[in-house]
Amino acid sequence: MIVKEWCSFCGECAGVCPRNLIQVREYALVFNEDDCKDCDTCVKACPINALEKED
Repeated sequence: MIVKEWCSFCGECAGVCPRNLIQVREYALVFNEDDCKDCDTCVKACPINALEKED
C-alpha cells in the first residue's frame, strides 16, 4: 500500500481492515504488508483517497 502525503491519519482505514493490520501512530500509518490479502477495503474507506494499492 502506498500512503500519499496528504493522508490525515484519521484512522478510517485502520477501522475497516478485516485483519487489523493497520495502526495509526503519531503522523504515521503502520501496517503489516506480509499478512495483507489485498482486499482493498482500506483503500476504498479512505475519505480523501490517500491510499493506493501497489502493483
